This record gives sequence, structure tokens and C-alpha cells, in this order.
Amino acid sequence: MKYGQKSISLTLGLALLAPLLLFQAGCKSMTDQEIKAAMEIELLDTKWVAKEYKVWPNAKLTLVPTVTFRVKNLSSKPLTYVNFNGIFKNKDDVENLGDQFLSAIRNKPVLPGEWSDPITLKSNFGVEGKRLADFQSNPQWKTYFVKVFVQTKGSRHVLLAEWPVSRKIDFKEDQPAHQGTDRKQEPVKK
Repeated sequence: MKYGQKSISLTLGLALLAPLLLFQAGCKSMTDQEIKAAMEIELLDTKWVAKEYKVWPNAKLTLVPTVTFRVKNLSSKPLTYVNFNGIFKNKDDVENLGDQFLSAIRNKPVLPGEWSDPITLKSNFGVEGKRLADFQSNPQWKTYFVKVFVQTKGSRHVLLAEWPVSRKIDFKEDQPAHQGTDRKQEPVKK
């Protein structure tokens, strides 16, 4: 190969590799420490909500734990493409009760110094009973904890917070329909 052809081949090779190298440099994922330093998390609420409720023909009530929080952007750049994963489990159990992965911050970035809208993670599995009163005697009705992990732009999942889930239940059972004998009778007009 002649000297001129070598330099053209080298120039073409570098021209093809340069965008790839620049792309990789621009796509560097954040470290665990950078992620933790970029966000502050504030717990708003934990509670249990109904996933499934039916009275007839076979009564069934399934309650699942939820956590609601918001995130403050402590960095100098807008937060975008942030995913959260909530893992719900009893402290002594090996297996999780349930989890939820949520792509929470997407189209509306959280600007520097601002708080996100409230983010709610709800377990996909819970505890079953027939009615609310059953949960007091249900051996599965324990104190559960939620671990909230964050992942952004190709980073690893980083533990951001861990909280106990309160035993507060945000659910009201249907009231029984009144039969004819329970109604208040109107006085007979004479």
C-alpha cells in the first residue's frame, strides 16, 4: 500500500471511530455516590390499599402495601429518565412480599432545587383475608419494610431509602344493604 492510501485509510478509520468514542463518553452512567448526592428523598406516606375486593359469591379482600414519596433535585442539571424500584418484604423473610418498578421521571424533568410530583409505588402482591377484621388475626399481617432503589441513565440500582410500612389501611368495606325491618318507619297520616 502506498503512503497516500495509508493516510486516507487511517483518516477514514478515525472519522468513523470518533463519533463512537464521543457517544460513549457522553453516555457515561452516574456512580452510586453521584446518584445519592443528586437526590434528596422525602417520605410522604405508607399505607395498605385494596388490590382486590369482592363480597359475593366468596368474600375476598387483598391488601397491598404502598409508599408515596417525592424527590428533590440537588444537582445543577435537570433530573430526567429516573426509575424507581420498591421492594416490599418482612425484615425476617428471605423472599419479597412484592415489588414495583416505575419509570417515574420521564417527560417532565425535575429542575435543580425543585421537588418532583408525588411518586407512589404499590406492591404487586399482598395479604389476603375475607374482610378487614380478618387482618388482625392473620399471621401474614406483619410489619413490612420497603426499600426504594433508584436507577438513571444506565446506572446500577442504588438504595436510596428504607422505611417501615405503617399498618394504616386506606379502605372502607361496603356497608350492608338495609332490610325492610331496619328502616325507620314514617308515621301514618290520619
